Amino acid sequence: MATEIELKNITASYGASPVLQDISLSVGKGEFVALLGASGCGKTTALKIIAGLLTADSGEVWFDGRNISGIPAERRETALVFQKPLLFPFLNVAENVAFGLEMRMVSKKEIAERVSEALSFVQLQGFENRSSKQLSGGQEQRVALARALVTNPHVLLLDEPFSALDAPLRIEMRDLIRQLQQRLGFTTIFVTHDQEEAVSVADRIAFLENGELAQIAEPKDFYLTPKTESVARFFGWKVLQGEINGAYVETSAGSIERELVPRAGSVGTPMAVAFHPDRARLAVASDREGESGNIYLNATLDRVLDLGTKVTATVSFSAGDIIDIDLTGETDLINADLVTLGEQVKIVVPKDAFCLF
Repeated sequence: MATEIELKNITASYGASPVLQDISLSVGKGEFVALLGASGCGKTTALKIIAGLLTADSGEVWFDGRNISGIPAERRETALVFQKPLLFPFLNVAENVAFGLEMRMVSKKEIAERVSEALSFVQLQGFENRSSKQLSGGQEQRVALARALVTNPHVLLLDEPFSALDAPLRIEMRDLIRQLQQRLGFTTIFVTHDQEEAVSVADRIAFLENGELAQIAEPKDFYLTPKTESVARFFGWKVLQGEINGAYVETSAGSIERELVPRAGSVGTPMAVAFHPDRARLAVASDREGESGNIYLNATLDRVLDLGTKVTATVSFSAGDIIDIDLTGETDLINADLVTLGEQVKIVVPKDAFCLF
C-alpha cells in the first residue's frame, strides 16, 4: 500500500507542557486509521498538525511523498470534521455544503451537482432548502460531513465527530462513515477515545499514551498481543501485579508458571501478568486443577446477573481486582451450589491467554 501521510518524529508542546513526543506514523492511501487514547494523550494535537492548524515544535509532515510542513492548511487538500458541526446558522443546508466550493470559485452548475451528490452520500436528499436551525444533532453532523466530502479531499480528518450524539445515532453515523470511506476510497484519520468505536471502523489503530505512540496495529492485535500494560487495560485485559518466586509469579489470585511469562529477574522482582476476561471461565466439578493447558486462579463470587439473553458472574480477587465472566448457556453451573454468593471459586484461564508487561 502506497503511503499517503507520514509523520516523522513529531514533537509538540503547549508552553512548557509536552503533548507529543517524537511521534512517527505512516498512513496508506485509502486506509482508515483511528487515533485512540485517553483524554489529553495528544490525539487532537496530532490531527491538527496533519491539517496544518498547528505547527509542530520539530519533525515533518509528508503527504504523498512531499514535505508539506510549511504549507498552510487551505492548500493541504484535507477536510476536517469537528466534534461540533459548526454550521453557519444564516445559511440553509445546500449553502452550508457549498461554502467551500464557493471559496474555490467553482462554477454554480458544478456546485449544484456536487452539493446534490454530497447530500445523497449522507442520505439528506431533499434537505437542500432547510434551515440549519431546523436540523437534529445527527442531521447537523451529516451536513458537516457532506461539506467536507464535497471538496473531494485527499484526506478526511475526523475529530471525535459523534461523541455528542446519543448511542444509537453514534453507531449509525460511524457505520455511515465507514461505508462512505470504503465506497469512495479516501484516506481517513479518526480521533476517538472510544475503543469500541475505533475497532468497529478502523483498518488500524494508533494508540497514544502520554504523547507517545504506544502501539499501532490492526484492531484484533490489541485483543491478542497488547504491547504495554496501559494498552492492555484500555482494551479490557485484567492485569495482576505480582513478583517472581522461583519458577512462578506470585499474584493476588495465585501462582502463575514462569514459563508462560519468561523474563530475566531474581526472586522478588515485580512483574505484571495479564489475561483477557473473555478467555476466563468458572471452574466446574469436572475440572482438575493442575491439568496441562490451564491456570487456576482463586477468586470470590460477588454477583450473578441474569439479563435474560445473557448471564454474567462478577468475581473479585483478594487485591480488589474484579472481572465479569460470561455464564450464558451454563445452566447447570448457574443452578449449582458453586455459584453461591460470597464463596470461593476457581477461575480457569488457558495458559496461552497470558501476557507479560
